[in-house]
Amino acid sequence: MADATRPGTSDYLAAERTFLAWIRTGLALMGFGFVVARFGLFLELLQAREPGATTHSTGLSLWFGTALIGLGVAVDVASLWRHLRLVQALDRGETGTKRPSTLAISVALIMGAVGLAMAIYLISVRR
Repeated sequence: MADATRPGTSDYLAAERTFLAWIRTGLALMGFGFVVARFGLFLELLQAREPGATTHSTGLSLWFGTALIGLGVAVDVASLWRHLRLVQALDRGETGTKRPSTLAISVALIMGAVGLAMAIYLISVRR
């Protein structure tokens, strides 16, 4: 009979699924960052089409978009590091972590702050 504390194939596959979900999250952040960065250009083109309108751009959408792309890259790198550590722990016979994911908490807090900053930016541009 196999030892109940030894991680099995399902533990490795669960780690793989979690890793792939984090990769998708990083890719989504990068894609969203690209859209946000290009959104400022779209707004400038709309303003330029109006007769007599002066174009006013603060350039913040480029910085927000670039920050989101950087966050996506950081999420992918951090998820790789976390996955490798988890697989090594499983290889040693450990059954996983007993603490919450700092990566998930960090991404949630950063995305909340970025979302709040983008909302403030959109409200300020509207005036």
